[in-house]
Amino acid sequence: MNDPEVFLHAMRFIGAGLAMTGAIGAGAGVGIVVNGAVQAMGRNPDATSIIQTNMILGIAFAEAVAIYALAVALIIIFAA
Repeated sequence: MNDPEVFLHAMRFIGAGLAMTGAIGAGAGVGIVVNGAVQAMGRNPDATSIIQTNMILGIAFAEAVAIYALAVALIIIFAA
């Protein structure tokens, strides 16, 4: 039970899980971006194409954070 190898293996998984908390922020960011875009499209339907383009760009930037968190988690698990 006091094997240091098992302890380090467990700490890797805990660290990877903590690294993935960045995905929570990305999910909230996407929700906020889409909420604002849908409200804007509802108020000004003529500008739907411009709003939709900016919404997709905002979602891409928000999801980049989740991809970085995933990359860090995978590095912690497999390269550490």
